[in-house]
Amino acid sequence: MSRSIKKTKIHGITSAKSEKENKQDANRKFRRIIKQKVKADKTELPKLREISNVWSFNKDGKYYNPEMTNKDMRK
Repeated sequence: MSRSIKKTKIHGITSAKSEKENKQDANRKFRRIIKQKVKADKTELPKLREISNVWSFNKDGKYYNPEMTNKDMRK
């Protein structure tokens, strides 16, 4: 990974490193609800966006920063 660098100068707005835990929690909740509906023979299944709110995740999105240094571009 010594030569692995980002290709674009984009990074998250907040200090949170990633949203991995938020995504895992949302998918666990989604799968649990799907399993319950399948057991109850329901035909209407929800979508992931109906169950989780991406606006409540740790990061508030990303933005382009043209002044990122080579050190910031390393993974």
